[in-house]
Amino acid sequence: MTAGCGRAQRWGGPIEEIRPGDVILFPPGEKHWHGAAPTTAMTHIAIQENLDGKVVDWLEKVSDEQYQT
Repeated sequence: MTAGCGRAQRWGGPIEEIRPGDVILFPPGEKHWHGAAPTTAMTHIAIQENLDGKVVDWLEKVSDEQYQT
């Protein structure tokens, strides 16, 4: 992460707070979400592998209830 304050959560895991300088790795196929904290913007750099011409599978949106937990 490069600026601000954010959150990330792996499927079934706790919400993690992330701050500038933090590096988070998600293995291929691991369901997760990440975004800004509720009251703070964040910026980040994402690097992903291209596999068979595809770089990401976007899943369902995170609900407000899931985000606030």
